[in-house]
Amino acid sequence: MIGIMEPVAGADAVADGATGPGAGVVSRPRLFERLAPQGRVSVVSAPPGSGKTVLLRSWIRWAGVAGSAAWVPAGRGERDAQRFWLSVLAALRQTAAGSALIRELTAAPDLDGWVIVERLLADLAPLGDRLWLVVDDVQELGPDALRQLELLIMRAPPPLRFVLATRHDVRLGLHRLRLEGELAELREPDLRFTLAEAQELFDAAGVELPGPALVLLQERTEGWAAGLRLAALSLAGHPDPARFAAEFSGTERTVAEYLLAEVLDRQPEPVRRLLLRTSILGRVNGELAGLLTGDSGGERMLQDLEVANAFVVALDPGRSWFRYHQMFADLLRLELRRAAPGEVTALHRAAAGWFAGHEYPVEAVRHAQAARDWGLAARLLSDSWLSLVLDGQQDTAHELLAGFPAGVTAGDPELKAPAAADELNQGSFEQAERHLARASGELGSVPAQRTGRFQVTMGILRLSLARQRGDVPAVAEEAQRLLAGAADGADPGLGAERRALALISLGMAETWTYGPEEAERHLEQGVALARQIGRPYLELTGLAYLAQIAIFGSFSVAAQRGRQAAGLAQRHGWSGDQAAGVAYTMLAAAAVTQGKLEEAGPWLDRAAQTLRAEAEPASGMVLYYLRGQLELARGRDEEALSALQAADQLAGTLVTPHILAPMIRAHLLITLLRLGQSGRAEAALAGLEARERQSAEMRISLASLRLAQHDPQAATAALAPVINGSVPAGHPHFLIAALLLEAIARDALGDPGAAGRPLEHPLDLAEPNGVLIPFLIDPAPELLERHAGQRTAHPALIADILSVLAGRRSAPPPDGPRPPLEPLSDSEIRVLRYLPTNLSAAEIGRELTVSNNTVRTHISHVYAKLGTHTRAEAVARARALGLLAPSPLRSQTTRRG
Repeated sequence: MIGIMEPVAGADAVADGATGPGAGVVSRPRLFERLAPQGRVSVVSAPPGSGKTVLLRSWIRWAGVAGSAAWVPAGRGERDAQRFWLSVLAALRQTAAGSALIRELTAAPDLDGWVIVERLLADLAPLGDRLWLVVDDVQELGPDALRQLELLIMRAPPPLRFVLATRHDVRLGLHRLRLEGELAELREPDLRFTLAEAQELFDAAGVELPGPALVLLQERTEGWAAGLRLAALSLAGHPDPARFAAEFSGTERTVAEYLLAEVLDRQPEPVRRLLLRTSILGRVNGELAGLLTGDSGGERMLQDLEVANAFVVALDPGRSWFRYHQMFADLLRLELRRAAPGEVTALHRAAAGWFAGHEYPVEAVRHAQAARDWGLAARLLSDSWLSLVLDGQQDTAHELLAGFPAGVTAGDPELKAPAAADELNQGSFEQAERHLARASGELGSVPAQRTGRFQVTMGILRLSLARQRGDVPAVAEEAQRLLAGAADGADPGLGAERRALALISLGMAETWTYGPEEAERHLEQGVALARQIGRPYLELTGLAYLAQIAIFGSFSVAAQRGRQAAGLAQRHGWSGDQAAGVAYTMLAAAAVTQGKLEEAGPWLDRAAQTLRAEAEPASGMVLYYLRGQLELARGRDEEALSALQAADQLAGTLVTPHILAPMIRAHLLITLLRLGQSGRAEAALAGLEARERQSAEMRISLASLRLAQHDPQAATAALAPVINGSVPAGHPHFLIAALLLEAIARDALGDPGAAGRPLEHPLDLAEPNGVLIPFLIDPAPELLERHAGQRTAHPALIADILSVLAGRRSAPPPDGPRPPLEPLSDSEIRVLRYLPTNLSAAEIGRELTVSNNTVRTHISHVYAKLGTHTRAEAVARARALGLLAPSPLRSQTTRRG
C-alpha cells in the first residue's frame, strides 16, 4: 500500500464546522440511523475532511449513548500497541458498564497488546448492557494493533459494539461479518453533503447564499464537507456570494492549502508525478498514465489511491478508469503549471494522440484544442462529426466547434461542414446554406486523400437541410445520391451508415405526404440497418417516425413504437433529444385521439421541453396541432386558438405542403366558430383557393359554420360529397367528423330518427381504435344519450365519450348538490356510465365482461353512495354532481349559435 497521507490535526473538525465562527454541527439523521444497526461493527471510511470525527461525536449525542460509548482516537503514526490498548482500557473504564467490569492496568515493559486483549475479553465476558467502542483514525494503527483489534472484534461478547472511523480501508478481516450481515459501512459517497445539509451548514455559519449559488457550490465540492466548510468560512462577509460560488475551486487559497497538507505533500515522488502530469485529463487509466509519466505501474498506483480514499474515483467496475475529485484536480493543475509550465502543451498533444488512436474523438479534439494544435483539432472534428451526429451528440459537437477561434473556423474548409451542421441544429437554415456554399467552393483546398469523406459529409448536410426545410423532392434526390454512393463501396467505413441515414431521412420526409407505405418501408429498412451496424440513435429516430406513421392506422401500434423509442432514448441518455420529443408527441397523439386527456397532457409537456420548432418545423407543427386538439377537447378554446395559429405558422415555412396543413386550418376555423367569430371563419373560407375550399377538411369546416349560422340544410349539402365519397376524406378522423356533423344537422332539422341512423356509422368507424376526438371537438351529448337508448351497437364507446365530456365540466359550486356519501370506485363509475342507457344489468355485464351479480352489486353501491333509490334518481344525481354528462337543455343548433 502506498503511503498515501498523514493526518493533520483538526482535519475532520474543519469539515463539519467544529472550529471557528458559526461552529454549529449539521444534523445528519440519515447517517445516524445507519450507525446504530443490529450488526456488531460499523465502519466509516472516507477521505480527510469528510466529517467522520464530527459525525461520530454528533451520533453519540443524537443516540443518547454518551455514558455507554468509549472514544479512542488513534495517535498519529500509532505503532505502540501497548499505548493504544491502555487508551482503550481507560476509555472503557469511563463508561457506566465498563467501570464495573474492567480492571485497571498500568504500563510495563513486558506487557504486550495480546495479553491486554485477552485480559479485556475476560473482563467483558459478563457484560450485559450495550457498550460501544469508538475508534477514530484506525488507519494510524500498526500491524500488531490491527490484528489484536480484529481478535477483540471476533471474540467480544454480543453487547459490545464497535464503530471504526478510517481514512482508508485497513486489514481487519471484516469480510466474514459482511457476509453474516453484521457489518454496516459508510463510505465517501454516503458522507457527501446533500443540498439540504449544505444549506444547514451555511445557515449555521451565518452565511446567506442564493439558491443557484448554493447548488453550484454543492456540485463543485461534490458534497465534500471540508470544501463546503472552507467555502462558508471564506464567504463570511463576502460582498458578492454568487460570484464567489461561481469562481470557487480547488485553487482557492484555503482549499489549496488544505489539500496540499492533507494529500499531495504526503505522496511519494512517483505518485506525485503521476497525479500532476495526469491532472490535465478528465479521466485516466494505467496506459495513459504511463504515456504521460514515462513510468510503469500507473494502474496499480491509481488503484491504491482509490482504495486509500485519496480523492481518486473509479469509473468502472473493473477499476481501470479513474477520475480525480473536481477540487483535487483543480489543485493538481495549479501545481502542474507552477512546477512544469513548459510541459503542459506537450502533455495535451500526447493525450490527443492517445485518445484519437483509441477512438475517443471528443477527448482527442479537446486535448488538441488545449494544445492549440488547430490543424489537428480540425481534422479530428471533421473526421468524427458524422459519428457524433449518429450517436446523438450534436450538443457535444457544438461545444467542440465553439472551442475554435473564429479565424480558424473561417479559414479551414473542413470546419465549415461541422459549422453548417451546427447552424442546422440551431435552426439557422440560411446561415447553414452559406456555410455549405463556401465549403463547396473550397473543395480544391482539401487534401486529396480526404476529399471523398468531405464530399460525403457535404451530401449528408444537404440532405439534412432539405429535410428540415420540408423540401421532399430535394430530400429524395439527395437520399438517392447517398444510397448510390453507399452501394459503390468507395468508403466502406461510411457505406452502411450513409445508407441507414439516407433511408431514415427519406422515410421521415415521406411521412409529410400521403405516402405512408413508402415511408414505412424506408423507415423499417433504415431501422433494421441501424440495429445491424450498432447505431441506436438512428434506430431511435426511425422508430419515432414509424410511430408517427402508425398513428394514421393503429393507435396501439403507434403507442407501442412510441414507448419503444422513448425507452431506447432513456437507456442511452437521449431523453431530451429531438427524436425522443417526436416519440413523446406520438404517445400524446394516441392519447388525445382516444380521449385520454389526462394522459396526453404530460406527454405533450415533455415533447415541448425537447422539440426545438425552429430546428424541426415539421415536428413543432405536429406538437402545436396536437396541443390545439387537446385544448379543444378540454373546452379551452382560447388556448386552442393560440396553439393552432402557431402550428399554421410553422406549416407555412415548409417547402412541401404537409399532410397536416389542411387539418390545422380546418381546426382553426372550428375554433373561431367556438369563440363566436363566425365572421372571421367565413372570411377565411372565402379567401381560400377554389381547390382547397372543395377539400374534405374545408367542407367539414363549412358545415360547422352553417350549423353555427342555424342552417343545417346547407350543412348537409356541404357534407354530402365527403359522405358519398366523391371528395376523399383524407384522414379517417375527418370522415368520422363529417358523419357526426351530418347526424347533428339532421337532428337540428327535426328528424331524430334520421339523425340516429347516420350517428351509428361514425361510431362504427370509431369503435375499433377507440377514436373519441371528433366527438369531443363537436360534442353532441344529448344526441349520444338518446342514441344510447336505441339499442346501439356501441354503448361502451358512447359511455366513454359522455364520461370525458362530463369530466371537462367545472365542479359544482359549494352551494350545489351535496357530494356522494363515499367516493365511487373505478368499477362503480364504469357501471354508472351505463345507467343512462336502457341496457339491463346482464347486458351491462356483457359489455364490461363481468357477471350479472357483480353489476347488480355495483349498482346497489352506487345507489347507496349517491343517496338514491332508483336508476333514474341515480342518473339525475350523478349528472348534478358532474359524474355524467348533463341532460340537454338546449338543442345542438342553439348551442352552436
